[in-house]
Formats: sequence, structure tokens, C-alpha cells
Amino acid sequence: MDIKKASKLGAKDNAVFLISSDEDISAKEFSNDEIIYIKKELKAEHKQIEINRLTNIVYIVLLEKDSDYKAAEKARIAASVLTTTLNKAKINAISIVSDLDLTVPFIEGIALSNYQFLKYFSDKKTNTLTSIEVVGAIKAATIEEIQNTVAATNYAKDLVNEPQSFLTATQIAKEIKTLGKEAGFNVEVLSKTKIEALKMGGILAVNKGSVEPPTFSILEWKPKNAKNKKPIVLVGKGVVYDTGGLSLKPTAHSMDFMKCDMGGAASVIGGLYAISKNKLPYHVIGLVPATDNRPGGEAYAPGDVITMHNKKTVEVLNTDAEGRMILADALSFAQQYKPELVMDIATLTGAAAGAIGHYGVVGMGNAEEKTMNKLKTSGNTVYERIVEFPFWDEYNEQLKSPIADLTNLGNGSGGAITAGKFLENFTDYPYIHLDIAGPAFLHKPINYLSQGGTGVGVRLFYDFVKNY
Repeated sequence: MDIKKASKLGAKDNAVFLISSDEDISAKEFSNDEIIYIKKELKAEHKQIEINRLTNIVYIVLLEKDSDYKAAEKARIAASVLTTTLNKAKINAISIVSDLDLTVPFIEGIALSNYQFLKYFSDKKTNTLTSIEVVGAIKAATIEEIQNTVAATNYAKDLVNEPQSFLTATQIAKEIKTLGKEAGFNVEVLSKTKIEALKMGGILAVNKGSVEPPTFSILEWKPKNAKNKKPIVLVGKGVVYDTGGLSLKPTAHSMDFMKCDMGGAASVIGGLYAISKNKLPYHVIGLVPATDNRPGGEAYAPGDVITMHNKKTVEVLNTDAEGRMILADALSFAQQYKPELVMDIATLTGAAAGAIGHYGVVGMGNAEEKTMNKLKTSGNTVYERIVEFPFWDEYNEQLKSPIADLTNLGNGSGGAITAGKFLENFTDYPYIHLDIAGPAFLHKPINYLSQGGTGVGVRLFYDFVKNY
């Protein structure tokens, strides 16, 4: 979608006027009869009002007077309702007229809700809305920032929505290279031979049942004016398809949408795109270990003991706990950067989704409280809210093995936390773990969140780094 600033509203432009009360209705823009009609509709508690002027259509959208994060989310939702109306009316372009503080989330809501994944349809029913012009006090640089961040989120959605028949581990590395060229971040892709040389036993074990080789992609944005001497590292789980391996997923339909198990990788890729494209002055590295998890003839099996990248040994109790195996190697690899902070993000546990559903992100870690609070603030800002779970060392008791350093599975209680504690064993830096198993993939659209991949994590990472 093309979003740009305009100096004035054209006489025949289809327009959207954002107001917070009837006092915002200008006699310069509306006739006396129109003002009477608008006030009548507002009194009837209608928040989206349409005026057909024959030569053009005008919409008036009532938003909250407040400008906190809850009001911003309501603005995005109001925008998604309007987007549906605009596409039903087959409108191609719209001009938004507003000086409200909620203009930014409203534009964001339109652009996010207008997303479609139509690649595999023979008859593509494409949304008509393709262009937004904004008239008001908003700066052109802010509009460009929104456009880049929305594009990054939509790229992440595309990656999650792609089936594994296209998006193999090799292909995701190619996609990363393409997006790196477009946004300006550097990309290095490690082949299976290099992964073997680095002795990344977790990635190699998960990959054993596959006919496709694994990849390990390193994404780096390092501007000359970087404010941080040590990098922020983002690590994303890139399981491009998950059968559960030999511990085959047991529940009905649980494999049907497992193309989404690389949602964490998509978050990191989109996050690096937005950070780079908007040229944030921070050094950020992304790590994406990628493979599928299948029960092939060579597949790793429950009872196997795997030697990981950091030389710790792991007794495999369940091959469906594979995401933590590949993330552990990536977290160990991240130690070489001596990072200021590492955050991983993954569709990791059903326990996280069961605890809070699609309504938020489960977070935990050992980073300073002020760092987690900053991340929570960003979560509120973009409405990818974070619920912090405890990270008590007692959960490590569940990970003890009689024959190895660790097991890859707890005993069932606090499953999201034991997964995080497992991963902490491969870190030596301030660390935050984010589990997006609930919000990463939706079976039906919810407001401005698309059916399928939602791109959760992209805007969260961007806002966090921007305000770091």
C-alpha cells in the first residue's frame, strides 16, 4: 500500500475525517445540512458516518479523546472496520484528514487490515484500496516510518503463510537475502557443512529426518552512528514445518497449520527489515536457525543424547520439543558477539497458548527489570502485550537427566517456563524469551489481525529498539 503526505484535500477526493467530538467538525469542510446530519448520527452513537456527495464519498470516524495505548488500539480497530467498508465500495484511494494524536495508529490499522495473501489463488479477489494520502500536521518522515514498519509486518505474514512446499530452510535463507538487499542489512547464510563444522548438534539432530538441509542465517544492521557498543541480538525459531518428528503430533488437526512454526523467524526477519529500512541508530543482529522436523528414516529419537554447540549434552525425551533444540544452538552461538541483550522469539509451547490464548505474548527472562519493563511498554504501544511469567531456578529441577546434563522436556507443569529455563542454559548474557504460540497464527481474522500469519513481534521489536 502506498502511503504519503498531501498538502491539501482535493475537491473530489474520497476522504476520511478523524474527529474526537462534534467540536472537530469544521464548517469549512461540511455544509450546514451535513453538520446537522453528522451530529444526529453521533448522538445515535454511530462512530463511522458516511456522506455520499455523488462526486465523492466522505467518511467521518469518531475516535477516543484519550491518546493512551488502549485508545490507540481502538483506533486501529476502527480503521479495520473502515477498510472493510472502503473495499466493499471498491474505493481505490482515500485521503485522511486529521490532526489527532491517534492518526498514526489509525493509518497503521488501515494498512495492516488491508493485507491479503493471494499468491496461490487462480482467481485473485484483490482489495481495491491501494493508496492513502494524509492531510494534517503529521510529518512525512512519520508516514514513511509507518509504511516501512507495516511492510515489514506484512513480509513476516507472507513468510508464515507460505507453505513448506515453497518455504524450505534453503528458501527462507534466500528470502532473507532478498529482504536484506531491499532494507540494507547484511546477510550471511551458513550451509549444513558450516553448521556441522560449528558442531550445532541441536539443529543437526532436528534436521536428521528431513530430505532438506538446514540453514543458519545471520542478519546484521550496524550503522556507523550506532549508540550501543555491544549489539542487541534477536533469535527466531525457524522450524519451517513441524510434524513432531518421531513423537508425532497426537491431537486432531495439530499438524494442519504447522507451516507457522517459523513465526519467530519471521518476526526477527521483519524486525531487522523495519529497523534497517528506518535506519535506527542501533547495532542489531538477527539469528535464524532453520529446518523442518520430520520422522524420516534417520530421524532423531526419544532417548537419544545430543551434544550441543556449547558442548552441553541433552537427553531427548520428546522430538516434538524441537524448537528449543535449534534455538539453544543459536543462543550459544550468540555468545561470541558479547551482546548487551539477547531476545529469542518462538512459537514454542502449547502451554503458553493455553495460558493466555491469542491475546498476548508470554515473556520471561533474567534481564534487568527495567529492560523487561521497556519491552512491556513497547508491547502495550503496539498492542502485542507481554505477560511476564516467573523465571525461578526451581523450574530447572524438571530438566534433570539421569544420563546427560539436561533433558529437553519438563514434567508437564509450567511447560512454557521449563522451555525458557532450558534455553537459559545456553546463554551467558542478559536474556529474554518470548513465546508467541498463541498470537502468531489465527484461524480467522480478528479486527486488523489477518487470518493466518499475524506478523506478531515485528512491531514489538521495532518499537523496543527505536526507544532503546
